[in-house]
Amino acid sequence: MHIAVFSTKPYDRHFLDAANQEAGAPHQLTYLEPRLSLQTAVLAKGADAVCVFVNDGAGAEVLEALHAQGVRMLALRCAGFNNVDLAAARRLGLPVGRVPAYSPEAVAEHTVAMIMALNRNIHRAHARVREGNFALDGLLGFDMKGRTVGIVGTGRIGAAFARIMRGFGCRVLAFDPMPDAELGLNYVPLDRLLAEADIVSLHCPLNPATHHLIDEAAIARMKRGVMLINTSRGAIVDTRAAIKGLKSGAIGHLGLDVYEEEADLFFEDLSGQVLQDDIFARLLTFPNVLITAHQAFFTEDALMAIARTTLDNITCFAETGAPRHEVSVEKLA
Repeated sequence: MHIAVFSTKPYDRHFLDAANQEAGAPHQLTYLEPRLSLQTAVLAKGADAVCVFVNDGAGAEVLEALHAQGVRMLALRCAGFNNVDLAAARRLGLPVGRVPAYSPEAVAEHTVAMIMALNRNIHRAHARVREGNFALDGLLGFDMKGRTVGIVGTGRIGAAFARIMRGFGCRVLAFDPMPDAELGLNYVPLDRLLAEADIVSLHCPLNPATHHLIDEAAIARMKRGVMLINTSRGAIVDTRAAIKGLKSGAIGHLGLDVYEEEADLFFEDLSGQVLQDDIFARLLTFPNVLITAHQAFFTEDALMAIARTTLDNITCFAETGAPRHEVSVEKLA
């Protein structure tokens, strides 16, 4: 099949080419740097399938434009699908395939890295030492053993994160609308988790129920000085509420690998420009905030797994008419 791949970087091309060759090169891949939008949809003309990433727009108008050009399938090279209008895809007869699991450990381990960097002030200590400042004032951390970690969302990533936190000797509390008894976790109501956790880590999908799940009211229910980590989806955290919490001391540490307005920032080199997002710029002024640009998934293992699953979805569609890992309104109902 001919596949138009949007939002591509050199690493996307490397791993998709490798996965395609590994499978016997059954697909023709056309790499496109722009994000998918109503303006760029025309670039997919002649393609059988379109492959997109987390910040590509796949709303109803975009899907209609793709369908009109003969595109027969949408392949997501990610787990999340909040950027896709699934009802429109169903109406147009456009199957949507995703990557439900690639390397849960990649995201879980990045979450731990953020926790440890914030706890022990690694980012600040590194900057100090490079400037010849070897003072320890302001770098005080805490032992992880015995701390209470609250995990919101216990899918594959949340479960992997829980295993690591148990290894640290932490007390682990979990919240999920669909608890998994096989994980052996201590599931509690969300309010209790927020009230008792020293560290709250978010690992849930973005949907209407989780949009701004962590808002001003939720932060008020947390322990004062809580560490809040988000490596899931940016809009789960109300950024303005988080800034207010940081200013008041309600939030003691904030680690973000995602941001609710990241589409205009992440995955691009903007170092020579003035940031136009005043809210994001405000976040950067706090010494107890650590932000990475949606890189939790970014390991060799994860990228290869993503490439293989993405192409497998397309191959399966070509052979059977349905992606192996299809997401649809019916299956979510």
